[in-house]
Amino acid sequence: DGYIDFMEYVAALSLVLKGKVDQKLRWYFKLYDVDGNGCIDRAELLNIIKAIRSINRCNEQMTAEEFTDMVFNKIDINGDGELSLEEFMEGVQKDEMLLDILTRSLDLTHIVRLIQNDGKNPHEGGQDAQAA
Repeated sequence: DGYIDFMEYVAALSLVLKGKVDQKLRWYFKLYDVDGNGCIDRAELLNIIKAIRSINRCNEQMTAEEFTDMVFNKIDINGDGELSLEEFMEGVQKDEMLLDILTRSLDLTHIVRLIQNDGKNPHEGGQDAQAA
């Protein structure tokens, strides 16, 4: 329906943190397929990668544009400028580097730590406690 309720959020968080690779990749695909047409185009992937990087710390050397180009160069098998679910699943699973980058980009462990610490950075809190 275009909105995420609390239970959907918890289910997605659980999947991203604990799910098997193929489950995570299916969820990633749905995330990247913004218009829900069953394919990911360059603009969709680029916009989501930029959004993820803006909210989730990312130490990647590649820009979002370079990453998007790399994804399409590696896994757009038929060269139509769109990634089907099958192309995405097969391509990412066959490319360890790509799988690693996607997994790290959606690593939510620091967000879970913030939630557990009432929004305070656990590293900063430790420094304040030591200083006191």
